[in-house]
Amino acid sequence: MQVIAVSTFADVFRPARGAAGWTYDVLLVVLGSALVALSAQLSVDLPPSVSPVPITGQTFAILLVGALYGSKRGVATVLAYLAEGLAGLPVFAGGSGGAHHLVGPTGGYLVGFIVAALITGLLAERGWDRRAVTTALAFTLGTMALYVAGLVWLAFFVGPGHVLAAGLVPFIPGAVLKIALATALLPQGWKVLRWLRG
Repeated sequence: MQVIAVSTFADVFRPARGAAGWTYDVLLVVLGSALVALSAQLSVDLPPSVSPVPITGQTFAILLVGALYGSKRGVATVLAYLAEGLAGLPVFAGGSGGAHHLVGPTGGYLVGFIVAALITGLLAERGWDRRAVTTALAFTLGTMALYVAGLVWLAFFVGPGHVLAAGLVPFIPGAVLKIALATALLPQGWKVLRWLRG
């Protein structure tokens, strides 16, 4: 009997091998991209004088998918989501879609989603989502990577002198809340899984 090391939540339920495993992975990617698309609709547009970037639930969904799925499935999910949006499906904030989003003010954040899912996924595979401190650190690092990518690109639109005020400061309270929520949920989720598995 082959022993399979469990590294993420998704791995707990994955069939061991064969077509069932691939089907499971594809289903997770489809469901994950739908979750990210739905979370994008939880958006608040800021006044244009404050920021051209809306506040959304996307970042939490991206980081959560990375942590739950692991790096490969997490990145695949984000790529699927971006492909849907770039193809014109209404999956971006405000029910919008289209390739122009990638070259607009939010383009850097969209690219940053890939890096954020990769980082949280890699760290979750190493067990960082099993304790509160390391979960908080993993989500903080993923969030930082996302914002670095977003801010670098946004600076071309608002100028280097205004980029922090437009692309970071309004989002700090939400980022702290999302990190706190993940810190509360993920380690507890592992405790529940261990209890269920006896």
